Amino acid sequence: MQEPARVLEVYRQRDSLGAAEDLELALTLLAAARRGELGPSLRVYRPRPTVAFGQRDARLPGFADAAAACRDLGFEPLVRRAGGRAAAYHEGCLILDHIEPEANAVARSLPRFADFASLLAASLQDAGVAASVGEIPGEYCPGEYSVHGGTGPGRIKLVGTAQRVVAGAWLFSSVVVVQDAAPLRQVLTAVYQALGLDWDPATAGAAEDLAPDLTLPEAEAALLAGYGRYARLRQGDPSALLKFSAGPGRMLPTTA
Repeated sequence: MQEPARVLEVYRQRDSLGAAEDLELALTLLAAARRGELGPSLRVYRPRPTVAFGQRDARLPGFADAAAACRDLGFEPLVRRAGGRAAAYHEGCLILDHIEPEANAVARSLPRFADFASLLAASLQDAGVAASVGEIPGEYCPGEYSVHGGTGPGRIKLVGTAQRVVAGAWLFSSVVVVQDAAPLRQVLTAVYQALGLDWDPATAGAAEDLAPDLTLPEAEAALLAGYGRYARLRQGDPSALLKFSAGPGRMLPTTA
């Protein structure tokens, strides 16, 4: 098989900088790519327990109660700049922040969702997880290109994706739930109830629910192997990303 022409620098961040700081660093890297200071990059890390609310969520009457419920359950509430509804993640998840400079970044926004959803589903399949692409009824943060597992009414959401596009660059973030879905179901139930939004808690699951022996390192290896079909991967020094960090995140309007 011919080796991919493009090169993607992989930064495997071993320690979280903090929930807000991790989320903000992705946007800081996007800005760096836009300025030509960062090339095609893939940042992989395990996040702190976080509930990332959408902008619409923050304007709902129950938002303050939802944020309080997050804190009571050990999750930090943040408001992301991308769209969508509330999504939860913790140390049993892997986050992949894919950043690339591109002159006309907006042109392939929709195909990008489809292409990377297929890449992620195929990667999980290689790890022994029966994964497919498509929205499932009642899922949290619903999206046409969610990656789900299982079949029929018992399908569970495994990966949620979000995209932010600016002039000259794009950021594609994927949250892969590998282990321990129960705390996510608990906090999302409280959040969606406070926000007055309907959802089906049975749709929140983890890859280990379908492949019980799957470990986080194995899932990460499968995801990187999948990305290896997209680009030639080159290991980068994650400490190099810290020079772009602007310090504590600006995405904290959870008490407004």
